[in-house]
Amino acid sequence: MNQVSFKEMLWKRGDWAGYFGLLANNLTNLLTMASLLLFVVGFPDDLVYGRVVPAFGLAIFLASIAYTWFAQQLAKKTGRTDVTALPSGPSAPSIFTVTFLVLIPVFRETEDANLAIQIGLVWCFFEAMILVVGSFLGDLLRKLIPRTVLLSCLSGLGLLLLAMNPMLQSFETPIVAFVVLVIIFINWFGKSPIFKKIPTGFLLLASGTALAWVFGLQSPEAITAALSNLGFNPPEVHIVGLFQAIPYALPYLASAIPLGLANYIFDLENIESAHAAGDPYNTRNVMLVNGVASSIGAFSGNPFPVTVYIGHAGWKAMGAGIGYTIASGFTMLIICLFGVGELLLAIIPVVAIVPILVYVGIVTANQVVRETPSLEVPVIFITLFPWIANWALTMANNIFSAAGTSAASVGIDTLLGKGVYYNGLIHLGNGAPLSSLIWGSITIFAILGKPLRAAIFAFIATILSFFGIIHAPTVGVAQPELMQFVYAYLMVTGLFLYKYFVDRKDPAQNLSE
Repeated sequence: MNQVSFKEMLWKRGDWAGYFGLLANNLTNLLTMASLLLFVVGFPDDLVYGRVVPAFGLAIFLASIAYTWFAQQLAKKTGRTDVTALPSGPSAPSIFTVTFLVLIPVFRETEDANLAIQIGLVWCFFEAMILVVGSFLGDLLRKLIPRTVLLSCLSGLGLLLLAMNPMLQSFETPIVAFVVLVIIFINWFGKSPIFKKIPTGFLLLASGTALAWVFGLQSPEAITAALSNLGFNPPEVHIVGLFQAIPYALPYLASAIPLGLANYIFDLENIESAHAAGDPYNTRNVMLVNGVASSIGAFSGNPFPVTVYIGHAGWKAMGAGIGYTIASGFTMLIICLFGVGELLLAIIPVVAIVPILVYVGIVTANQVVRETPSLEVPVIFITLFPWIANWALTMANNIFSAAGTSAASVGIDTLLGKGVYYNGLIHLGNGAPLSSLIWGSITIFAILGKPLRAAIFAFIATILSFFGIIHAPTVGVAQPELMQFVYAYLMVTGLFLYKYFVDRKDPAQNLSE
């Protein structure tokens, strides 16, 4: 086995592109989080920038250290120089869920920002414990759930939650984004790169930034304003406040269960994606790291958990190795400690960066196409539907909110008359990570002639529907609007059980359950 040098393990040419892409994604999530807390919730600046943001950066940095260590150990063990570290980042859905289901209701009821944040910290810690406990089951679940299902669910996440909005942003500012997109197509999808001597990641940022300044899309005044907001804010310890808030947080922990399970599934899917790309990381270790990093973040003041970020196959395809993760994590820490994020975006436009996320989303989706046998291809499309509905539901609700109204005010029947199946979006879009996995499993076991396994997943869906973990915006026992799903899944369970016992009597059937 060849010895891998430290230099080969730590950094290579493709790490530049991975670094800028992952940093852009994390920076976008940081600014989204800060904007929500400041302008939607109404928290004071010192609470957001002095408490939440530094802890946010710390949690990401801690996870990136562990991911880098795991990658180095894998490279040493295998003697390979093409190992790609897992990408680290915040759980983007959690940013919105914690904000709208926990922080806003508490703050509006109590007008106490400190109490609202403390309850959010309890929520984050509870989610982290789901990952810690679940880490001991991760490898078992990866063996029970077919690879096609895990990668198919991840492809929906990649296309709809990672790539779709950046593509829309690109078409809002084509004068910058189109050139960046085409360079990506030539250099990363094609076989004959343009400007071969320039690292593609740097080329993308340089060309996009230059075009934005040439066409007057960036403002020198924004740089001046960003410079005035610089300052050092170290993380603080909030362990006592977290535990004091537990009694007040109990009514809000129900929403942590479905999202905690969703983050757990995200981790499983991303770890499986890394395995499929040739980097077999230990499931338990990765999940434990996420749980511990999220817990430390919560104890430091951050209510948003961290996770394995999507796109391992994409970062690997662009040539990223080990260093991009730790470099991105360290940069995020510095940005969060000193408030540099606003300055970076005043210089480098987001639209120059987001096409990289389009590429990562496409490569993530393409991975399942390469790995899936032709017989199982329908599974890919079935798992896409919950993600499409989830994205459409989010867009619809944002439009209603911007208009100062709601779907209920407009009228469900009125929407239906215009061809908008809003109830369908609610039921299909809520719980997308779990329902995508369940329907993918039901489909693949139906195709492969394994009705008993399909029946098990249908029965699991029955239970999840009964408690409102899927197909509903809120958790609850036997919600009237969800009972039709409970009965439907029970009938599907019975149908598969009937097929199982019929097949047992047919010697021509191969029941390798």
